[in-house]
Amino acid sequence: MPDITQFFLYLAAALLLAVTPGPGIFYVAARSLAGGRAEGIASSFGTALGGLVHVLAGALGVSALVLASAELFTALKWLGAAYLVWLGLRTIMAARRDAAQGLAGAEPAPAMGARRAFREGVVVEALNPKTAAFFLAFIPQFLDPSAGAVALPFILLGVISVTLNTLADIVVAIGASRIREGAASRPAFIRRLREISGASMIALGVGLAFAKRQ
Repeated sequence: MPDITQFFLYLAAALLLAVTPGPGIFYVAARSLAGGRAEGIASSFGTALGGLVHVLAGALGVSALVLASAELFTALKWLGAAYLVWLGLRTIMAARRDAAQGLAGAEPAPAMGARRAFREGVVVEALNPKTAAFFLAFIPQFLDPSAGAVALPFILLGVISVTLNTLADIVVAIGASRIREGAASRPAFIRRLREISGASMIALGVGLAFAKRQ
C-alpha cells in the first residue's frame, strides 16, 4: 500500500474522477428520472459491480491482455459503444412515449424495475474499456512493485475508487429523483431532462467508438 501522503493523494484524485460525468452517471440519472429513486440506486450498485469486474480483471492481468490485443480491445469498445447508443436512443424514445401517453390521458408505462436497472448498470460499466484502461494506468502509480505482490493492494485501491464512484452515483440518483418528484406537474421538463440524459449516453457511446488503444 502507498504511504499516507500518497494514499490521500490517491483519494483526492479518485474523488475528482468519481464526480466527473461518464456513462455510469448519465445512466443513473436517466434511470432516476424515468423510474425514481429505487431504479436509480439499483443502477448505481449495478455500475459498482461492473467497476469491480474491471478491478478484479486488472489485478489478475486480464485487462492488460485485452488492452494489449487490438482485436479484443476493438470488440469490447464496439460492444460498449453500441450498448450506450442503444440505451440513449431507448431513453429518448421512452421519454417521448411517456410524454405522449400523458397528454393523451393514458396510463403511464410500467417502471423498468430495480433488477433490470441493476443488470443494465453492470453491463454499462463492464463493457467500457476506458474503465479498464483507467485502473491499469492510474492505480499502479501508487503501488511499489519492490514491496512484493501488488494484486491485493491493487484490489484495495480499486475498491476504494469504485466505492467513491458509487457514492457519487447515489448522490446523482437521489438528486435526479427529487427533481422528478418536484417537477411532477411539469412533464415537459422531465421529458427534456430524460432526452438530455439519453443524448449524453449517445454522445459517450460515439466517443467510445473512436477511443484509441494506448
